[in-house]
Amino acid sequence: MAIATLPTKACAVNPLKMSQPIGGAFAFMGLSGAMPLLHGSQGCTSFGLTLFVRHFKEAVPLQTTAMSEVATVLGGYENLEQAILNIYNRTKPKIIGICSTGVTETNGDDVDAYLKLIRDKHPQLAKLPLVYVSTPDFKGAFQNGWEKAVASIVELLVEGPNVNGLRDPSRVNVLPGCHLTPGDLDELRAILEDFGLRPSFLPDLAGSLDGHIPDDFTPTTIGGIGVDEIASMGRAGWTIAIGGQMRRAAEVMQARTGVPFRLFERLCGLGPNDEFVTFLSEISGRPVPSKYRRQRGQLTDAMLDAHFHIGGRKLAIAAEPDLLFDLSSMLHEMGAQVSAAVTTTQSAVIERIKTKEVLIGDLEDLEELARTKHCDLLITHSHGRQAAARLKIPFYRAGFPIFDRLGAGHQLSVGYRGTRDLIFDIANLVIADREENHQPTPDRWRPSAAQPPMSGHRSAAERSTA
Repeated sequence: MAIATLPTKACAVNPLKMSQPIGGAFAFMGLSGAMPLLHGSQGCTSFGLTLFVRHFKEAVPLQTTAMSEVATVLGGYENLEQAILNIYNRTKPKIIGICSTGVTETNGDDVDAYLKLIRDKHPQLAKLPLVYVSTPDFKGAFQNGWEKAVASIVELLVEGPNVNGLRDPSRVNVLPGCHLTPGDLDELRAILEDFGLRPSFLPDLAGSLDGHIPDDFTPTTIGGIGVDEIASMGRAGWTIAIGGQMRRAAEVMQARTGVPFRLFERLCGLGPNDEFVTFLSEISGRPVPSKYRRQRGQLTDAMLDAHFHIGGRKLAIAAEPDLLFDLSSMLHEMGAQVSAAVTTTQSAVIERIKTKEVLIGDLEDLEELARTKHCDLLITHSHGRQAAARLKIPFYRAGFPIFDRLGAGHQLSVGYRGTRDLIFDIANLVIADREENHQPTPDRWRPSAAQPPMSGHRSAAERSTA
């Protein structure tokens, strides 16, 4: 059982975590026709927007209430009102998701009361969903903001059980954690549909941030789950939550609609996917399709092939709790040893990570851990590339943000196929590093100029003299 420890320093030097407001805004980006709005200064929004654009290489909708120093002291009602009206008149959104920031949380803005006053004053906003989430960036992390936003969306937009209480057993709600990519959601959708199920993803980043080019320009999100589909999620037969962070949203869904849920804390690895497809077979009443039996065999073979290269390796991993638990558990099952682990916030899954200690800190903490210096692989997002270079170990990019490589939104780690590809990627990194830095080469076979030739061999000069 891992022990979670806190750092003793007063600031983050090489940041690992992204803030709660960014995580909350990210969740709203999985809704169709949405406009995320950060209630704070322009800088709070611009820095987050930069991360999203660099990660996905796409245009990302994100607005701000542009709080100044004076507005922060006097209260943000007028800024919030003007921002909502501007968005409503200019972009015609189907929903506005509002996330607080450290500036407005410190001042104590009562945003729920502000929204009630704004609706009373502007009746044209009566049918526009306004979802507010309290996400102070001076505590918590990216995962916490996502968790709160999804729970708020369920609580405010999902309708209660209908009069007759009928449900469609073929409909399944899926609540994915923020550690899953649009590529992961596409893979999960295909798996569910192969069992004859009709999934509704909340949020659905695969519809909005999967890199497709829309037919027409829109200033809001270009895809995702619609407000009407969210409202009807109470008619589903089951809710599937993926990642420990989604337990709260699944419990809110069950309390509001009566729909039972099943939580899968991870979907990377052989055992978790066996449980997943078995569950889908049970709720659908269908046998596991032959393609997944074949994919399972491919994953098993990949594990056999790669364990020679991954087994026994010492790993350093820094990530959000659910992603850290996901990757470290799979690699531990492959025979690797998690020597150093750093995460961003408290979580129930931390104690089950297969290592002695998990530090809640930043990338500087990870680099300065004595055991990190003896690791064979570093796994974290793109901000860890300098640490990997200083430590002279291979670097695998995972999490958010990944801004120095293409295709971050299409990385795949769920299902049999995703786990297989992830194992190959990591094993190939280890192989390439060994070939480049540790394997003997002809250049290393040659004696240096200071060394005399081996006994029985004459130098070129001696042969020419002879």
